[in-house]
Amino acid sequence: MRRSDREITDLNELMEVMRRCDVCRLALNDDGYPYILPLNFGIDSRDGRVTLYFHSALEGYKVGLFERDNRASFEMDCGHELQYFEDRGYCTMAYESVIGRGKIRIVRNEEKKYALRKLMDHYHEDANAYFNPAAIPRTLVYAMDIEQMTGKRKKPKRIG
Repeated sequence: MRRSDREITDLNELMEVMRRCDVCRLALNDDGYPYILPLNFGIDSRDGRVTLYFHSALEGYKVGLFERDNRASFEMDCGHELQYFEDRGYCTMAYESVIGRGKIRIVRNEEKKYALRKLMDHYHEDANAYFNPAAIPRTLVYAMDIEQMTGKRKKPKRIG
C-alpha cells in the first residue's frame, strides 16, 4: 500500500469498518474478467478467522461462476465525506474501506440458518429480526472464508 499511514491492519478495526458498511462487492472470475456484484452480507469472526455470508436464488449466473472457480475478491467501503475547500480550489474524499480475497463455498444445514441469522443481524442490529423459515429451502447461502484482507482509512481534512 502506497500510503501506509492510512492502512488498517488490526483485525478489530477491520471488523468495525466492515460492520459500518452496508454493501459488499464480490468479484468472481468470468473467463478472465471480473464479474462484480453488489451484495448484502453478514459477518462472522471466530478465532481470528473472518467469514462473509451472502444469499441468493438457488441458481443463476453467479452461482455457475463460483462453482467453476471458487476464488473471489471483495470490497466494501463507508464513511464517505466529500470535502470541498472552495477558497483553495481543493477537493478530497474521506472514507474507510476493506478489500480482500478468499474462497466461496455453499453453506448447508445448521450453518445455513446461522448464516441467515448473521445476515439479518448485520442489518437489524440488536433486533433479533424474524425471518420466515419457509424461505430457507428456496434460498442459496454461500460463504467466503477470507484468506487475506486489508483496510484503508482517509480521515476528513481540517483546513483552516
